[in-house]
Amino acid sequence: MNKLKNKVLLGLLFGVLLMGCKEGNGGSGFVPETAIRKPTPPTVIKDGPFAHPGVLNSAAALDLIAQQVDRNDPTRTAAFKKVTDFIASKSYPNSFYAIVAVGSNGHTSPSKSQIRSDSELAYAYALKFAKTADLADANKCIGILNGWASTFKKYEIIDATDNVNQPALETSWTTPTFVAAAEIIRYYKPKGVSANWSATDIKQFSDYLSLVKTYIDKIPNYKNNWNVSAGYALMTIGIFQNNTSVYANGIATLKTVMPLVISTDGTMPELCDRQDCVHYQYSLTGLTYAAEIASMQEDNSLYSALQNRISAGYDFTRKAYNRTTSCVVCSASSPMFPGIEVALKHYGTGNMQSLRDQQAPFGIPNDNTFLGFTSYTHFKI
Repeated sequence: MNKLKNKVLLGLLFGVLLMGCKEGNGGSGFVPETAIRKPTPPTVIKDGPFAHPGVLNSAAALDLIAQQVDRNDPTRTAAFKKVTDFIASKSYPNSFYAIVAVGSNGHTSPSKSQIRSDSELAYAYALKFAKTADLADANKCIGILNGWASTFKKYEIIDATDNVNQPALETSWTTPTFVAAAEIIRYYKPKGVSANWSATDIKQFSDYLSLVKTYIDKIPNYKNNWNVSAGYALMTIGIFQNNTSVYANGIATLKTVMPLVISTDGTMPELCDRQDCVHYQYSLTGLTYAAEIASMQEDNSLYSALQNRISAGYDFTRKAYNRTTSCVVCSASSPMFPGIEVALKHYGTGNMQSLRDQQAPFGIPNDNTFLGFTSYTHFKI
C-alpha cells in the first residue's frame, strides 16, 4: 500500500513539474516578465547625502533593462539598438579642445560641435557598459570624460555677432549629459564589474565641473529655457559632487522659472515667441529631467509643483502637434524631444502616450542638447 501511495505521489509531482516547464513559453524559450523571479534589489549606494547613480538612471533600472535585452524583449532591444547605432555612427575622439568657441542661434564651430557630440557619446558608452559589463565600453566612456576634464580651459564666443552669455547655455546643456555618464561609470557595477575609474580621474572630472559651473552661475535671468537648463545642470553637479547647496540652488532656480515657462493653463509662451517647435521643448525637457532626478532622491516636489504644471506642458505639446495652438508651428514630423518618455513614466497620461507613440523609440535630439535614449532607459520602468 505504501509503495502504491509513493508511486502515485511521484507521478503527480512529475506531472506538476512537466506542466510548469511547458506553461508560459509556448516552447519558444521566451519567459514572460511576470514569470521571472526578480532579483533582490541592490543596496542603494549612499555616497554622502545622495543616492547614486543619481542622474536619471538608478542601479535597479539599469539591471532591469539589461535583463530585458538579454531575454530579447523586442521593445527594449529595439531601443537599445538606438544606443549601439549611435556609437557605430560616430568616430571616437582622439583629441579635445582647450578652448571651446560657441555661437548663438545656430552659429557653430568644430569645438562646439565636438563637445556636444562627445557628451552624448560618453553617455552612450556608459549605457552600453551598463548592459555588457565590458570594460572596453567603460574605458571608451572614461577616455572621453578624462579627455575633456584634463584639456578644457575655457569658453569663448566665436565672434562679436554672438550672445556673450552663450557659454553659460552651452555648458548647461553638455554638463548634465557628461554627469549622467559619469554617475554610471563611477557607481554602477553591472554583473559586479567595476569600471575602475580612478580616484584621481574622478577628482579631475569634479574640478572640471567646478570650472564650468562658473559659467552656469553667470547665466542671465532670461526667464526661459536658459534658466531651466541652468537649474537642471546645477542639480547634476550637486549630485556628482555631493554638494547639497549646489543641488538646492538648482531646484530653487527651476521652481522660480517653472510658472514663467508654463502658464497655469499649460501654455508655453516660448512656442510662439520663438516661432519654432524646439525652444519650448528645451524648457519642458529640462524640467522633466530635473523632476526625475529629484524623484530619485525621494522628492517629487518638482513633478507635483503648481498642480502638476509639467504635465500641463505636455498637454499643450499635444495641442501644438495637433496644430491647434494660437500659433501653428509644430507638425507631426517635428522632432519630439526624448523627455516625453520620462514624463510618461511618471504621469502616464493619454496625451503623453500618444506623443510618445509618434516617434519612439528615441535616440538623441538632433542638436545634441539633451541626453537621449530614454525609450531604452525609461519606457515602462
